[in-house]
Amino acid sequence: MDLENIPQPAYGPGPEPPASGAAGLAGMVHGFLRLVQPNALPRVLCCLSFLLSQLLLYELGFLVCAAIGLLFIILVPLVGCCFCCCRC
Repeated sequence: MDLENIPQPAYGPGPEPPASGAAGLAGMVHGFLRLVQPNALPRVLCCLSFLLSQLLLYELGFLVCAAIGLLFIILVPLVGCCFCCCRC
């Protein structure tokens, strides 16, 4: 078997940040998105329950962020009201 005719792959650099003045902000956004959603979108469509569990795993990071956001939306005014009304 002659393996000399197989071309070698040419790897290029990864995606570059935009050429604007907000390169640090773009890096933070990409880092956050990689942290929140590290899994690839599931492509298996064999049954609905398996697909639903895979989609929940895919969106888990966003669900956790939404739950923390709702917790802060509810707790911050409540704690502020307690400090304001119940000063001892």
